[in-house]
Amino acid sequence: MMKKYLTLSLFALIALVALGGGYYLYQRSQASPDAAQAPSGSAASTALFKAGFSDLAGIRQPLSKWRGKVLVVNFWATWCPPCREEIPEFVKLQTKYGAQGVQFVGIAIDETAKVQAFVDEIGINYPILVGDLEAVALSRATGNRLGGLPYTLIVDRAGKIVGTELGGLTTAKLEAILKPLLATP
Repeated sequence: MMKKYLTLSLFALIALVALGGGYYLYQRSQASPDAAQAPSGSAASTALFKAGFSDLAGIRQPLSKWRGKVLVVNFWATWCPPCREEIPEFVKLQTKYGAQGVQFVGIAIDETAKVQAFVDEIGINYPILVGDLEAVALSRATGNRLGGLPYTLIVDRAGKIVGTELGGLTTAKLEAILKPLLATP
């Protein structure tokens, strides 16, 4: 019982930090167009491709398995309203661009049962991994300094992070980033 209480407390703390940080960074990104630029250097890309998380079946999946694709990595949670709004658009974009080498990967910072229920409800058609504090640390290492959600990375075929977005990502903005990346094999 005490372990369950501690786990729930941890998720509640992560949720509060993510919401507060997300709101703060969202406000900053609205004021400054450069606030959501990709982190410089290859350290962020290296951290990304060294990481791995369990899928919904409990099998650890390394992010390096998607190297060579145009990768859209989305950190999200079921309790996050902007996350819930953008995911149906990601499903459509995965269908639209998947054959051209685009691969969406969701990293949920949430409880597996809640994530599975949301995946089933929405019909998510791309890999969903489940993370914890390790996922929060990865999002920070790739440019999300306060750990806000949703947070999305766009990675080119060479493995370079070419864009980041804190807060809800519109289809138009994401397509504007993706289309030039599709021209190169």
